[in-house]
Amino acid sequence: MGIIAWILIGLLAGFIAKALLPGKDPGGVIITMLIGVAGGLLGGFLGKVIFGVDSIDGFFDLSTWIAAIIGSVILLAIYRLVTGNKRHHSHA
Repeated sequence: MGIIAWILIGLLAGFIAKALLPGKDPGGVIITMLIGVAGGLLGGFLGKVIFGVDSIDGFFDLSTWIAAIIGSVILLAIYRLVTGNKRHHSHA
């Protein structure tokens, strides 16, 4: 697959991950889309390492989309854990 296809999959996977994990994220839509692109790559890597399958067969293969969405959800959850404490300042 080409880089344009990965960007498209990542953007859509980031959107789906955001729908699965709703809430306010620091950084907004741009960061969520970047997380989606990175999550797509992470999902493909994890699918190959853990399950020994080539989860990045093609743009229209279900395994590609599942891997990208799972990777995006993982990265979005990690991002929220890392940045979550910085948003909540107590004003006494």
